[in-house]
Amino acid sequence: MADGVVIVGASGFAREVLDIFVTCREHKQDLEVLGFIVDEKYGRPGDLVNDKPILGDFSWLAERAKEVAVCMGVGDPGLRLKLVTRCRKLEARYCGVIHPQCLMTKWMEIGTGTVIAAGCIFTNHIVLGDFVQINLACTIGHDVKLGDFATLAPGVNVSGNVTIGVGAYVGTGANIIEKVTIGDWSVIGAGATIIKDVPPNTTVVGVPGRIVRTSTSRMASESLPLTDPATRAIGSASREAGSL
Repeated sequence: MADGVVIVGASGFAREVLDIFVTCREHKQDLEVLGFIVDEKYGRPGDLVNDKPILGDFSWLAERAKEVAVCMGVGDPGLRLKLVTRCRKLEARYCGVIHPQCLMTKWMEIGTGTVIAAGCIFTNHIVLGDFVQINLACTIGHDVKLGDFATLAPGVNVSGNVTIGVGAYVGTGANIIEKVTIGDWSVIGAGATIIKDVPPNTTVVGVPGRIVRTSTSRMASESLPLTDPATRAIGSASREAGSL
């Protein structure tokens, strides 16, 4: 087990990730956050963020990568992929965290580094990839698959048999009907209702959803498999409080 957790990032979502860890500690989990890792232009070592210090930049992490677990506190999926790649070069270990006030069943697969906020409801036969982020009060139906780095903003409702691709971002309050596929690195606007498949690298807004932009590949869409047993063990420990 790692000596503690460091959160990459120190802005709004990173503070929310800290809140989840604090709540888990109150539920007798033993993952303590030591502080935050940011590049120098985003904060100075010793500055406090919600009573936790900025520890330093990635050089701090390079010296302690074997001692700590890393949790991503960055909401943008493309930036998150870049930061995970940087940490991976340092042979960092990763962990995720799930708020205890989530409803879940044992019929789920949850990848490394995934963060799930309070109030989310999951049914069964759901697969979440690595470094997925699911924000406040989302509902996820049966047989849903979320690719690595997929991100759901608060209040997203996903019906059954939906596939959300690698790095896709679904905005606040969006609704996705059953049996729809959201392509890799696509963006679904806030409040949109998705009633048909969305191609990769596409921005969709409105009710019903309509395509407003298609771009060239935003990011390399390959996943980053993480099979280190210690990393998996840390991830498992952070999930215990969220299971029914």
